[in-house]
Amino acid sequence: MDLLESLNPRQKEAVTHPGGPLLVIAGAGSGKTRVLAHRIAYLLAVMKVYPSEILAVTFTNKAAGEMAERVRGLAGRAAQGMWMGTFHSVCARILRVEGKILGISSDFSIYDDRDQTLLMKQIMGDLGISLTKLPPPAALSKISWAKSNLLSVEEVASMAGNPYEERIATLYSAYENALRENNALDFDDLISMPVRLFKSSPEALERNARRFRQVLIDEYQDTNQAQYALVQLLSSIHRNVCAVGDDDQSIYRWRGADITNLLNFEQDFPDATVIRLEQSYRSTKTILAASQAVIKCNVQRKDKDLWTENSVGRKILVSALSSEWEEGEFLARSIEQAARDEDRRYGDFAILYRTNAQSRAIEDGLRRSGLPYVIVGGTKFYERKEIKDILAYLRLLVNPRDAVSLARIINVPNRGIGSVTLSRLRQFSADNGIPPSAALERVDEIGELNSGARRRLGVFRDLINRLRSQLEELPVPEVIALVAKDSGYMVYLKEQGTVEALARAENIEELLAGGFEFQERNEEPTLRKFLEEVSLVMDIDLWDDRREAVSLMTLHNAKGLEFPVVFIAGAEEGLIPHHTSFEDEEEMEEERRLFYVGMTRAKQRLLISMAAGRRGFHGWMPQVASRFLENIPGEFLEIMTPVGDTYTREGRHQTRESHGRSAGRQPAGPRRQFDDVDTGEEKVVRIGTRVRHPDWGPGSVRGCEGYGAQLRLTVRFDSGIIKRVLASYANLEMLDEDYA
Repeated sequence: MDLLESLNPRQKEAVTHPGGPLLVIAGAGSGKTRVLAHRIAYLLAVMKVYPSEILAVTFTNKAAGEMAERVRGLAGRAAQGMWMGTFHSVCARILRVEGKILGISSDFSIYDDRDQTLLMKQIMGDLGISLTKLPPPAALSKISWAKSNLLSVEEVASMAGNPYEERIATLYSAYENALRENNALDFDDLISMPVRLFKSSPEALERNARRFRQVLIDEYQDTNQAQYALVQLLSSIHRNVCAVGDDDQSIYRWRGADITNLLNFEQDFPDATVIRLEQSYRSTKTILAASQAVIKCNVQRKDKDLWTENSVGRKILVSALSSEWEEGEFLARSIEQAARDEDRRYGDFAILYRTNAQSRAIEDGLRRSGLPYVIVGGTKFYERKEIKDILAYLRLLVNPRDAVSLARIINVPNRGIGSVTLSRLRQFSADNGIPPSAALERVDEIGELNSGARRRLGVFRDLINRLRSQLEELPVPEVIALVAKDSGYMVYLKEQGTVEALARAENIEELLAGGFEFQERNEEPTLRKFLEEVSLVMDIDLWDDRREAVSLMTLHNAKGLEFPVVFIAGAEEGLIPHHTSFEDEEEMEEERRLFYVGMTRAKQRLLISMAAGRRGFHGWMPQVASRFLENIPGEFLEIMTPVGDTYTREGRHQTRESHGRSAGRQPAGPRRQFDDVDTGEEKVVRIGTRVRHPDWGPGSVRGCEGYGAQLRLTVRFDSGIIKRVLASYANLEMLDEDYA
């Protein structure tokens, strides 16, 4: 058959599977999308399954669109009538028909994040719950977790063990009631409601489970508990479930994905057929072997040995730069050189990073070189809400007549200054021919305002006046830090307690780092000039979407994509792996999977960079190389390290011989030698070595990089404090039992 001619033996085996549970473990670049599309076409053409009896579920609309297009190309008109889409779109379709059983009208609305937040604010106002003590996003995050784990209002209430959890349970109940009153569902409802429906109505379950003779699930490793339960229910009669995924690419634990859904598939279906797709068509032999060496250090995985007939390709270049500013410059220079010498398009290049905050220095480097770029799955750094908010404060300090900036931040973070109050302030401003900031100075004259509104406006006015009075005596970085602190913005983000809030706080730290760099490269580093530079970044677009451009994105957003040339920036302890994973083995394994995903996006060339130090709220922080680099055999690497103002290349085997190999789930890490200044004795420090500091007490080394006077250590002290220090200056005492 033409349908099978282009498939390798393992792919053909998966496509022609006769029936029953099937698990396809598809390694990176092994053609899983091809297998799914051909499997569906085979079901239609050979097994004579009706299109309406096929349910194919993906995780993104883009993936669903690509899948549908491929199937139509293979099966033509026979593909019409299939159920294909994301979990959310498929479930919404089911609920439009079956939802009346649960009292859900077929014309229900679907609330997005903004709708949910507005609704939660109303509920909290009605219940008299402070928006500052419990920010709405924090409450909604807890409710989302409960729904993803199929926990009802009653179950959450019964589990509450303290006043905070009791308040969440109260809000959960009120929130559910409000959704029902508004005939609305949120995104979590779209998955949890069908599960609830099928568990409460055997008739509805039988109708739908009999309808879908074939259930195909893409990216099965990314399913959460609600999605897992839904798949089990829909495949409960025919049991023709085809789960396709890769445990080595499970990177969404933070949003509820449960890798054990894939790992335990054979326990759920003891008669399952398991097929491993191990021939990779994407990367070179070098990139594939290096990435396999990294991921094999994980324990929570199914064994697989990827191989390829592609060429060996070039070694992976690892570059150590002195700062994030120099890293950005290096990335820009490397792209310019490769585009020129190798005749590559800008669209061939992708720069991947762990956190959105890292893009600031990278964007600055590309912008200074005039290189076009696009942020994939995100927003340009200076266009992010939190950055625009802080910049609005700064603009108002410099230009009191800036009414747009005032309107943006007068109630950010929440000060209880609503639209009515702002409207009356503007009206007074217009009536008296003065800017709103001047009207603030006469707030007591605005008769339409009550005493509470006048007081709140007065607090904001005093904040701005206090900040403005310090402009002349403080450098730009200190002004940024002062605004972020005194405005309450950093406290506001901290209180939300969500992953998104943490990322926003990191972005503000990056803005501060940009202030330091601005100060260092300008003879007259005024705040006005800083804002002028930033305005050019925001207002002048060097490219449009139709032009070739370098792609910038987080490692998470790179999932499912591929590029001829990939840069992984910021390969440092604390970034990748992220510092939040240091004390959790499962989180550390997910960080390793994330690094693996980044490596396997590269088709022809892979370049990895790190900075020896980065700016933050606590000043200049020395960085150490990511432990994941230690998992890569030396023969696959070419090292480029800074020496003064120049660069030299040295073989990886030189550093390998000095510290030995690391292996297993808990790699021993690099062994670095340094001279004891008191005794002259040579000591060896490695990850896990116990040390003591006169102020911070005892602790353990969690990372190390460099040699001699440049040896840098990351130490977690028993008190919980984490410090990155130069060993020669840190006054650390190595405990005797850890001497080599």
